[in-house]
Amino acid sequence: MDRWVEETLHEGFRVHLKADKVLFDSQTDHQQLIIFENEDFGRVMMLDGVVQLSTRDEFVYHEMMAHVPLFAHGKAKRVLIVGGGDGGVLREVLRHPEVKSATLCEIDRSVIDLCRTYFPNISNGAYDDKRTRVVIADGTKFVAETDDRFDVILVDSTDPIGPGAVLFTKEFYASCRRALKPGGVLVTQNGLPFLQAPELQQSVGYFHRLFKDAFAYLATTPSYFGGSMSYGWATDDASLRQHTRKKIQKRYEKAGAFPTRYWSPEMQAAAFALPNYIRELVEA
Repeated sequence: MDRWVEETLHEGFRVHLKADKVLFDSQTDHQQLIIFENEDFGRVMMLDGVVQLSTRDEFVYHEMMAHVPLFAHGKAKRVLIVGGGDGGVLREVLRHPEVKSATLCEIDRSVIDLCRTYFPNISNGAYDDKRTRVVIADGTKFVAETDDRFDVILVDSTDPIGPGAVLFTKEFYASCRRALKPGGVLVTQNGLPFLQAPELQQSVGYFHRLFKDAFAYLATTPSYFGGSMSYGWATDDASLRQHTRKKIQKRYEKAGAFPTRYWSPEMQAAAFALPNYIRELVEA
């Protein structure tokens, strides 16, 4: 009998994915984690009933979370990733030669270990890079207490349920601001605006109180069912999201023009062009 795995994120909307082969299914110290094979999406990982990544489309989310802020900043040397235990964002961050250190703070060590076992191509050696520092800790506690300062902070969190809920609070964002260097950028995972409008509106609302420039940008990842994924954007330098395609192209070439599958200088400029229904959420 076929096994179907249900995603339970949305109240009025359910998706089932066929598990052609279950590779891991267990409760970790922090969350329920299942890894399985699916004909359409490849190898899939779900946490607490929510799709986190699939091998067929992971490049979309990881490239857009890393490259948009890093190319906008232009000279980021120290990067903090909160969450992101699969190593995909870390992989993309380390493709930038100007990055001297990348700290990854993950609350659940088992996510890192399981992803290195079942998804080795996602991190693709990033955990072995000499620039990488892994901290197993509660991200809110780490950001609140660290003496380090970062050019870019990337919050690669789950949705605001379970252990990820605390990463959507005003207190956490205030700690992120404290941990940023002047002119730094904060980017957050903020869900699907069509189905999770309050999530994006609340986070960017907090950003407006903490930073001079608060906005969002978009990308479409097929396994995140329900429309475009939003990334919250916060900085004190409003010019960073207004660079021309030509300027981003120059920075890309300086970085080695490494191959990408979704991000491009054109996509960087286009990502901040929001549909009106989403613009209303971030400008409220």
